Amino acid sequence: MSFPAELKYTKDHEWIRVEGSEAYIGITEFAQRELGDIVYVDITAEGQEVQQNAVFGTVEAVKTVSDLFMPVTGIILETNPLLDQQPELVNTDPYGDGWMVKIELSNNDDMASLLSAEEYMDIIGA
Repeated sequence: MSFPAELKYTKDHEWIRVEGSEAYIGITEFAQRELGDIVYVDITAEGQEVQQNAVFGTVEAVKTVSDLFMPVTGIILETNPLLDQQPELVNTDPYGDGWMVKIELSNNDDMASLLSAEEYMDIIGA
């Protein structure tokens, strides 16, 4: 499994890639493997500010539905339009085309609570 060092991670298996005052968020390779084949991604909070650790949507796999938790407080600027027609991108490219939301960061201090790739791998036993 792959866990890019330039990303930050949560204990709930989300990743975040910060680019200036904006960031992209998705689920980790570990999470998508645990869920199985992703069939639908439902983001309910586009245009809204979502607090750190709050649910911002769900990801549906063949056998289960899982909540998505916001790694940092931010305003959801955009959902990934590719996932409407190709939700399997979360499985095939979780850190690239399988991203879920783009946000505007509201509080940079939230980043301090996130995990490095090494810390995340320790949690999942990788």
